[in-house]
Amino acid sequence: MPSCTPCLTLDAVVKSYPLPGAPLLRGAAAKKRALAGVSLALGPGLYGLLGPNGAGKSTLIRIITGIEGADRGQVLWCGRDIRALGIRYRRVLGYMPQQQALYESYTGRRFLAYMAALKEIPRAAVGAEVARVAAAVNLSAELDKRLAACSGGMKQRLLLACALLGDPGLLVLDEPTAGLDPRERVRLRTLLAGLAAERVILVATHVVSDVESVAAQVVLLRAGQVVDAAPVPALVEKYAPGRGLEDVYLAVFGEGDGR
Repeated sequence: MPSCTPCLTLDAVVKSYPLPGAPLLRGAAAKKRALAGVSLALGPGLYGLLGPNGAGKSTLIRIITGIEGADRGQVLWCGRDIRALGIRYRRVLGYMPQQQALYESYTGRRFLAYMAALKEIPRAAVGAEVARVAAAVNLSAELDKRLAACSGGMKQRLLLACALLGDPGLLVLDEPTAGLDPRERVRLRTLLAGLAAERVILVATHVVSDVESVAAQVVLLRAGQVVDAAPVPALVEKYAPGRGLEDVYLAVFGEGDGR
């Protein structure tokens, strides 16, 4: 795929799922709309994705990563539909899921090497690439430990290292700081801030502090729709003058569950 300035565009993306008991219902009544026409344009930079449970964040991530398709609308990378790009899109994508089953008998080094092979990194380059991403997430000293003996935080850093393999132009991270101690949270924010100038990074999180100081923009999602998308200072000025992003979150979403 020819190089381009990283750009992810969502154009009126709609997604619905069948409701329990749907065979007894008809038409729109048989479905729950998870995304109701989401449109975004993301250039190089770090973007936070915030919203309460049920807002549609996970559905949006599955569609951006190609795990699921949209019912209507498009997801474009460098102006081209990701479905048409196929494997060429997956080569520029780094994805860190919220949860992933790991091979507990593997060491961290073996697991990263396995993931590097799946990402088509040449065998001769795998060793150096594994060392690079392990160092980036402060895992170099733990690479030869079996995953069964690793803490939850170490496994989380391993998943992030996997996402960084191949130097992707698009990073999609779902709750990346879950299980990390405060020092590693700060390290992660610093790492992502340093990577954001040359790629699109989308971070879905419930931890407002993960994105407050480093995000170029924060996207607020509720009931499958974008409520707002703007830099943090603009959101604070609009929704919680003189306060912070957590206050913005509370002002916009209150105690609702996003449904």
